[in-house]
Amino acid sequence: MDRNGQGRPKPSTVHTDNTITQNGFKITTRKLPILKAEAIESMTTQLGITPPEMIFGDNMVSIEDLASGWGLEFNTFDALDRVDKTGGSMLQVAHSKEWQSTREKKHEGITEVVKPFDWSYSTDYKGTPRATIPQFEPSTSPIPLDLLRRPDPILFFDEVILFEDEMADNGITLLSCKIRVMPSRLLLLCRFFMRLDNVLLRIRDTRIYIDFESGEVIREYVAKEEKYEAVRQKLAMKGQDVPAQLRDPNSVNDLLPIVEKSLEHLLVR
Repeated sequence: MDRNGQGRPKPSTVHTDNTITQNGFKITTRKLPILKAEAIESMTTQLGITPPEMIFGDNMVSIEDLASGWGLEFNTFDALDRVDKTGGSMLQVAHSKEWQSTREKKHEGITEVVKPFDWSYSTDYKGTPRATIPQFEPSTSPIPLDLLRRPDPILFFDEVILFEDEMADNGITLLSCKIRVMPSRLLLLCRFFMRLDNVLLRIRDTRIYIDFESGEVIREYVAKEEKYEAVRQKLAMKGQDVPAQLRDPNSVNDLLPIVEKSLEHLLVR
């Protein structure tokens, strides 16, 4: 996919964006209904895979530094373009077989759900750059949580769903973005959450932190996953409402071990 978004499907509906500009950074969100049949067909052709059952293809979150032209966008098409389209991942194949074996007695024709691509729509999407420079570089400086804990006024907040699928009533896969803007900084969280009942839970978080004064952008990516039964047992030991907690990524996030992590930064000023 072209980093400038060329070739990506154009918005299928007349839209109104929510926008705020703070210290030279323009933040924009867009939330529109689920795509219609014609737009879904076009996306299917361009992606090469069948999109999730609830596809918000016009939705997006973007951040742009007006002075330098640098920007980062989170959109549905590019997120799905990161999904494994070959079905060749051993991890995914193992899980699909396990899921099929646990469900085939209850659901006839379950093999139709196991596609020749990653049917969980797992994506390691970290955003789409709007410019080739500057580029992210490895870093050891984490996101300053102490600054984010300050009781600063929230000037702008939004949550945008990019796609969702209930995996034939056997779980959920969801990609969404949350962004909050304070006077001196912003934080964006793009979270992929997948729960495949009796098999696996997975969370992949991309966080973008921007300090408006210094122009530093920090990008943190953390991937976590754990077997379903292991998480269920941990929740049961706490005496919590297990079914409700398993539906909430915030409730299970600390129970999943980290399997991949990266930290990067860049300066736009």
